[in-house]
Amino acid sequence: MMTSKIRKVGNSAVMTLTAEMLAILDAKEGDTLHVVRGDDGSLRIMANDPALAAALEAGEAVMDENRDLLQALA
Repeated sequence: MMTSKIRKVGNSAVMTLTAEMLAILDAKEGDTLHVVRGDDGSLRIMANDPALAAALEAGEAVMDENRDLLQALA
């Protein structure tokens, strides 16, 4: 397990990613990362994948368009 402290920078809370974490993500300073919440409340950090980003945006658009129907089915 890797750990990181949260610190305040301006009005934001910042988590520092170590060199090891960046290597695992295959990411570098300036890259975009995606954070996804799991059903169990966990967070998953993923390196930017344009295909994934497009699929997530499409999914969000469908959910926004069908919000009432999806709430009725839940």
